[in-house]
Amino acid sequence: MRSTVRVGAVSHIGMRRRNNQDSYVSLVADGRASWERFGHLFVVADGMGAHAAGELASRLAVDLIPHHYHKQNQERSIDNLHRAMIEANNEIYRRGQANLEFRNMGTTTSVLAILPEGAVCAHVGDSRIYFLRGNQFEQITFDHSLVWEMQVANGQGNEQIDLDLIPKNVITRSLGPNASVLIDLEGPFPVRVGDKFLLCSDGLSGQLTDVEIGVLTKLLAPELAAQAMVDLANLRGGPDNITVIIVEISEANITTQSKGFPARESYSDKSHPFPVAVWIAAVIAVLAAFIFFTVGQIPLAISAIALGLIALAVAGIRHGILHQPNKQLKDRYGRAPYRRYTCDADATMVERLAGTYQALQEAMTEKNLSAPDDELGEMRKLGELNTSQKKFADAVCNYSEAMVKAMKLLRAGKK
Repeated sequence: MRSTVRVGAVSHIGMRRRNNQDSYVSLVADGRASWERFGHLFVVADGMGAHAAGELASRLAVDLIPHHYHKQNQERSIDNLHRAMIEANNEIYRRGQANLEFRNMGTTTSVLAILPEGAVCAHVGDSRIYFLRGNQFEQITFDHSLVWEMQVANGQGNEQIDLDLIPKNVITRSLGPNASVLIDLEGPFPVRVGDKFLLCSDGLSGQLTDVEIGVLTKLLAPELAAQAMVDLANLRGGPDNITVIIVEISEANITTQSKGFPARESYSDKSHPFPVAVWIAAVIAVLAAFIFFTVGQIPLAISAIALGLIALAVAGIRHGILHQPNKQLKDRYGRAPYRRYTCDADATMVERLAGTYQALQEAMTEKNLSAPDDELGEMRKLGELNTSQKKFADAVCNYSEAMVKAMKLLRAGKK
C-alpha cells in the first residue's frame, strides 16, 4: 500500500525559536486489510506552553491519537477518529494538571485519514489542512482563532470590528488546556488519482500566502514542495516552527468508490448551542421590568422588556444561521471548504522567488560555496529563460529547485 500515496514531510525549528514545539506523524497502512479498516493517517500538531510544555503536548497528540484510533471499534472511521481526539485531550489535560510546569499546556491538532469512503479530517486549533484538485486549492479546516471567529461574527451582521486590531496568534480551541474540547470533523471528500492534501502548522501559513502554498503544492513533487515551502518560510524570517506534510494520491486502488457517509447531523453543528448568557440576560431584563413597574417607572420598564426581546431575537437569528442545514453538504460532516483559490503561477510569484534566490546566491558567494558543475547557475539561467517566455509555472519549478539546493549547501557549510 505504500505506493498508493506519495508523501513529503518536513519539520523545522525555524529561525527564532530555541526548540521545535511542532510534531507530526505519517502512517501509511502496511496492507490492504489495514487500509480498509483504518486508512492512511497523517497528523500535525503545534504545541503551546512555557518551557517544554508545548513540545510535550504536541508529541503526546501525535502519539496518542493513532494509538487510540487503532483501538476504537465503532462502525464509522470518522467516529473512531473523533473518539481518539477526545481520548488524547483527556490524557494531555491529565498530564498538565499533574505537573505545575505543564499546567494549561495545549496543542493545535489536524488529522487527515485517507479511507475507502474518502478523506476525512479531525481538527482543533489553527493548524490547517488544504485540498488540491487540478487548479483548485481549498482550505478544508476552519481556523479556531480569534481573528477567524470575529470574521464569522462580522459576516453575520454583528457590529463591524476592525480585524487589524485583533491579535493574530490568539487560539480559541486546542487539545489539553481544558477537560473537554469540541472537535471539528470534515468530510468525507471523494479522492481520485492526482489529488493532493497538505497539512501544516501556522509557521508555514503565516509566512506564505495560500496561493503560493497552492502553486508549489501543484507544481512540485511532495518531497520537493515540502522542503521548498519550509526553506521559503525560513528565508522570510522563520519566526515560528514550521511543519508540512503533503500527501498525493498516486494509485487508483484507493480512490473513492462509494458516495460516502449517509446523511446525519454534522458534528460542527453542535458547536453553537443557543447561548445560555442570552437566557440569563432575558430573565434579568424581565425582573428589572417588574421592579420598574412596581416603582412606577413605566418607560424604564418598557425599555427593559424591549432590550430583553432584542437580545433573544438577535441570538435566535444567529442560532438559526449557524444551524440551518447545508443542503449541498447534507451527506457530509462539516462545512468545508472555508476558502478556495485558483492556483496559477504568475510573474509576481516568479519575481519574488527570483529575488529570494538572488539573495541566496550572494550569501553563498560570501561563504565561498558553489554547487558542482555550476548546477545552480544553469537552473538560474533556465528560470530566466522560462520567465522571458512567460512560462511561469516552469520558472517557479526552476527557482524552487535551485533554492532548495542552495539552502542545502548553506546548511552544510554552516555545519
